[in-house]
Amino acid sequence: MTETETATRLIAAAREAAAHAHAPYSRFAVGAALLMADGSLVTGANVENASYGLSLCAETVAIATASAAGRLRDVVAVGVIGGAMDPAGRATGVTPVSPCGRCRQVLNEAAQLGGRDLVVHCGAAEGDAIATYRLSELLPQAFGPADLGIG
Repeated sequence: MTETETATRLIAAAREAAAHAHAPYSRFAVGAALLMADGSLVTGANVENASYGLSLCAETVAIATASAAGRLRDVVAVGVIGGAMDPAGRATGVTPVSPCGRCRQVLNEAAQLGGRDLVVHCGAAEGDAIATYRLSELLPQAFGPADLGIG
């Protein structure tokens, strides 16, 4: 599968995941998809909470799901989309969305444990715009398991 095909697959899965976002406060739906070493996908959507600090980002939900399945080291690439929700609850917008700083750090844990520099595909809720980065570009000089002698 080419990088473009992989990006398209991940962004499509992230869009599907965003349809399940619970974002009644921000009205900003985010979906994430992780490509695993065996080609399978793990997805997540943001989950907000009335106690705002307890909210979970889509990437964190996906990483936690992969970890719960014992597959944290198997993450190869990430796709993420996000956008303001329309009245029907669908994400909208044509500007690619990238992971927040917290999510970059959470993704870095999987990257370092797996010995990879993850590819991160940032897509728009609508349209074909995709920006692709290496996690090391989004989080240079990251702190992680290797700094603690783990991994």
